Amino acid sequence: MNYEPREDSELLAKYVKKFAFGNVLDMGTGSGIQAITAAKKKSVKSVVAADIQEEVIENNKNNIKNKKIKFIVSDLFSNIKNKKFDTIIFNPPYLPEDAQLKDLTIDGGKKGYEVIERFLNDVNNYLKKNGIILIIFSSLTKKEKVNEFIEKNMMKYNELDKKHIFFEELYIYLIKKGDLLRKLENKKIKDIRYFTKGHRGILFTGIYGKKKIVVKAKLPESKAVGRIQNEINCLKTLNKKNIGPKLLFYDADYLAYEFIEGDFISDYLERANKKDIKKTVKHIFNQLFVMDKLMTDKEEMHRPYKHIIIDKESRPVLVDFERCRKTKKPKNVTQFCDFVSSGYVSSILKRRNIRINKDRIIKLAKVYKKAQNKNNLSKIIKGIK
Repeated sequence: MNYEPREDSELLAKYVKKFAFGNVLDMGTGSGIQAITAAKKKSVKSVVAADIQEEVIENNKNNIKNKKIKFIVSDLFSNIKNKKFDTIIFNPPYLPEDAQLKDLTIDGGKKGYEVIERFLNDVNNYLKKNGIILIIFSSLTKKEKVNEFIEKNMMKYNELDKKHIFFEELYIYLIKKGDLLRKLENKKIKDIRYFTKGHRGILFTGIYGKKKIVVKAKLPESKAVGRIQNEINCLKTLNKKNIGPKLLFYDADYLAYEFIEGDFISDYLERANKKDIKKTVKHIFNQLFVMDKLMTDKEEMHRPYKHIIIDKESRPVLVDFERCRKTKKPKNVTQFCDFVSSGYVSSILKRRNIRINKDRIIKLAKVYKKAQNKNNLSKIIKGIK
């Protein structure tokens, strides 16, 4: 249903009046106050006012007459096709859901911030390079979660205002695309989305040409120095030996490589057959042997759960080289021996009729450590029956 503007709408309208420009999208238009406020500005060319509720849109069409404003029914961006805006306004539903009171105007999801998260995950694709987002939300929504969603989507924010009303604080944010996001969009990377993060890096996916790619940047809170450049240097060398994901391009603060569609190694071992597993494990050992001969230590190969992806052709791809380093005593093969002979992995392999004699593997690994040659590597591989 439609409703009269509340304190939050009035507060947001104050900043719409001050900052809105160009082509405007008023998301979740409700009473239409933001659309009307924006349309009154000379700097605003047009306004698309969207709302999930059809009756709200019909009511606004009947009661608001302004040639600049077009009203449409849309669940967030579902009906916003191939269009980018200079200003996007959002007064979202931001209260935790109430089973006793179903109201789309205030219900922001189970925890109150799910609608905002959905909005921020998609908004980059509808915002122009120098565009702005004006959003209001409540302390009940959890400010730290909103900040997290902004960061995950490569954006930055400025808190314009804060107002205490009854039992909550209202926050007004002006959000823009971050420097890295702009840089990637200048490279013609499309549909950039948060993927995952580790202890030191944060990963995004995107579409480059017709390929899906991964973009890796430094995690803002990480204190590690030079990890991105280190991984770039490592991949440059290893790609020549067909090791690691293909490095596509890079800059001082990020690197981009081909996306590997597949399973992490533990998931792969759980589902693959004996023949494919033995072939894949052999391939991994051979790659690690090459790295040993290059005096390059990957680190973390004793627990490579998220460091090896097996693609659809059962080919293993080593990923995450930020800790890669040169050393006179590399231990890639010996660390992987620890992994395959561990209780967890050997129990998986046993279910696939692959026998691991832990004591023998450890003994062979010690021999290999003293003389890292093809013959000693072959003995380790043959020990996996």
